[in-house]
Amino acid sequence: MIKTDALISVSRIEPRILVIRGQKVMIDADLAELYGVPTKALNQAVKRNSERFPSDFMFQLTIEEKLEVVTNCDHLVKLKFSKSLPFAFTEHGAIQASNVLASAQAVEMGVYVVRAFVRLREVLASNRELALRLDDLEEKTEALAFQHDTFARL
Repeated sequence: MIKTDALISVSRIEPRILVIRGQKVMIDADLAELYGVPTKALNQAVKRNSERFPSDFMFQLTIEEKLEVVTNCDHLVKLKFSKSLPFAFTEHGAIQASNVLASAQAVEMGVYVVRAFVRLREVLASNRELALRLDDLEEKTEALAFQHDTFARL
């Protein structure tokens, strides 16, 4: 088994998870790199196993989405000159891609990819809780300020 703990970590994968169409996804080129295969080989394996990739697991970017990804992600600049539109894989699609490739590196990296998606979900949930607390605190502060202004006028 390939030892990747020192080379790849969840924190290295997290920045490659993008939000497109309201979903957290990874672009085929990033997954292929992590899984140790050319992007073309990943996409061929996916096409050979298309029944394993419903639309909630994977979708192809539009031209506009591709341009936005290339503009916002410096490491994906090589996609700018590609004639084909990249595929975006959700967490489930990334796992399925690991399974269809079935190489030791793909299986091992699939675990890291899942952990990165899970960690982002946890951070998002934590941020929501913090935002709710801040809203509550803001409301209380506004109420206190209103009471102070009311008493100051008397």
